[in-house]
Amino acid sequence: MATRGHKHAERDHCLMLMCFIHGLRASEACHLRLSDINLHDKVIYIRRLKNGFSTIHPLAPEEIPHLTCWLNLRDKMRDAHCCDWLFLSQKGGQLTRKHIHYLIRRYGLTANIAITPHPHMLRHACGYALADSGADTRLIQDYLGHRNIRHTVIYTASNPNRFIGLWQKK
Repeated sequence: MATRGHKHAERDHCLMLMCFIHGLRASEACHLRLSDINLHDKVIYIRRLKNGFSTIHPLAPEEIPHLTCWLNLRDKMRDAHCCDWLFLSQKGGQLTRKHIHYLIRRYGLTANIAITPHPHMLRHACGYALADSGADTRLIQDYLGHRNIRHTVIYTASNPNRFIGLWQKK
């Protein structure tokens, strides 16, 4: 992964993984708090912006080790105990939306991605991955916090697998 060897590799890897898995906007990732995470129950509270539906998501098995690693490193940071933000800047404050844009662009260059990536691409990738796995459009709508289904159908409309078995009797 492009984050390997960078100064804040664990934080950045965890951040991007969580943005993808939970379909987070950059601002939503910035506003994640330690109190939003329950490792014992393996859930996270997702506070949606843009008047979206906030909800509780399960933590994916593949994100738990990265989240745990980041939390352990975070606890060792100076002034980390004074702050409830999940993702901290180098100075111990809240990570900003602008910095997340910078990180994703930088790691895109490191990974030799032909286009300039931005954080919302991870949100779209989440929607398309859910649609490709066969998730129902309404479920994707709820998961991404969309109030209007029109914002969700873009993910399922491009998936030809949705028609498989359409005419077969159940």
